[in-house]
Amino acid sequence: MFKETVTFTDYNGVEITKDYYFHLNEAEIMEMELGTEGGLAEKIETIVKAQQRPTIIKTFKEILLKAYGEKSADGSRFKKSADISEAFEQSPASPILFMKYATDADAGAKFVNGIMPSDKQMSAEQLHDRPGQ
Repeated sequence: MFKETVTFTDYNGVEITKDYYFHLNEAEIMEMELGTEGGLAEKIETIVKAQQRPTIIKTFKEILLKAYGEKSADGSRFKKSADISEAFEQSPASPILFMKYATDADAGAKFVNGIMPSDKQMSAEQLHDRPGQ
């Protein structure tokens, strides 16, 4: 599980600091791996090497929204749904995190590694040619 603490100003002008959680379980990772030609990690590496910036941005947004969820208070559940994902996407924190992960190779690598199994992890060097670099 990957946790990111974000401080933002909400739409009422109130500054808020909130923890956001991201996780892909083995079934979700398998679904993404099997649903992606050559696997997800290979796809990311290929589009980065080819400098396909629009595809990089789209892929990171998909991963961000797929991995986002809400941890139950007792830690026994990680709740995900279309509504939860949509609420996160509409929050002021979503673009902050998206821009951080999509434009900073170290932050992007840390995020991907935090939600992926160890055999699918990528180094910052593999992600270094991302937009904003």
